[in-house]
Amino acid sequence: MLPSTPYAPAPGASPLSRPLLAGTVQAGFPSPADDYMERSLDLNEELIHRPHATFFLRAAGHSMVGAGIHDGDLLIVDRAATPQPGLVVVAIVDGDFTLKRLSQTNDGLALEAEHPNYRPIAVGEATDVRIWGVVTFVVHRP
Repeated sequence: MLPSTPYAPAPGASPLSRPLLAGTVQAGFPSPADDYMERSLDLNEELIHRPHATFFLRAAGHSMVGAGIHDGDLLIVDRAATPQPGLVVVAIVDGDFTLKRLSQTNDGLALEAEHPNYRPIAVGEATDVRIWGVVTFVVHRP
């Protein structure tokens, strides 16, 4: 059972902080919920580690569905994070933004989609590629 009392932020809490309930929510068989609040949760503190370098973008298209990123999802992008192979990045390729996974191949770095219908983009002299930022979180609406 969820708490029945209205939520009031703790004194000095950010106006965006919301209650974090103690316990977990079972995705399988139902279980009794704890009837108390663990603490207040501020999504800014949880999701944004470098506020001056963090931006929000909306994903468009289907090339990253294999990574759990769907059309319309909200991306939290950190421009100060170091891009490394394996991370999902926002890149500028020949002047256009794209969302791909940075990967290391035998030929060097590549930007790879997480969908079989899209080909990798080689990062090299033949293509103007700049990494704009690293995706740190994805907010997905069910």
